[in-house]
Amino acid sequence: MTTPVDTASRTWTTRLLRCGVVAGPLFVTAFLLEGATRADYHPLRHPVSTLELGGTIGITQVANFIVGGSLMLCFALGLRRTLRARHRPSTWGPLLIGAAAIGLIGAGIFISDPVSGYPPGTPGASPYSWHGALHDLFSVPTFLGWPVACLVFARRFAGWRQPRWAIYSAATAVLFAIAFVLTSQGFGQTPGLVDIGGLLQRLTITIGWTWLTLLAVHLLKTQPEQR
Repeated sequence: MTTPVDTASRTWTTRLLRCGVVAGPLFVTAFLLEGATRADYHPLRHPVSTLELGGTIGITQVANFIVGGSLMLCFALGLRRTLRARHRPSTWGPLLIGAAAIGLIGAGIFISDPVSGYPPGTPGASPYSWHGALHDLFSVPTFLGWPVACLVFARRFAGWRQPRWAIYSAATAVLFAIAFVLTSQGFGQTPGLVDIGGLLQRLTITIGWTWLTLLAVHLLKTQPEQR
């Protein structure tokens, strides 16, 4: 028999999981629209983070980082609650996703330095400012924690006898890591990659968000019915 407490707890868990459903599409749509409409900004070349620059027009991407990270953090909490309720506790999976979320929030609070010549008139590789250094530092748990979380869940899904999700999670980790390495080389002004650094980063981000969104949808669909 389901008690009111159980029902309230399940309702909150569902809401937290839904945060994971909307976070990715909202984040990606926001930076795509902003990048497509910003003057002198070239999405194929420039990183998402430099959309924070430009004074008041940069507030949109600042908010995108903070809102996207907050929604992702809520999903991490819902993920932990869901796995515990199903007697499939996982500490590292939700923790790594939570760390990636905090990284996004920090990337919004601390503004990026110019990269690859944006804003116009800045060098390809600018010297670090204190806020640019903190921006990159907060990006570490996002770009490293995300693929590791995928690997953790690949192992979990294999143990839960869900081979398709195990394979998909492992493939996501590999593709994310490869795309991120190429992105880093592009933003490091490596010839042949510098002009597509922005494209590579967008591919990296989209790979990660797609996995997280589908994971949230999967968990919502497989929730036991209330009685």
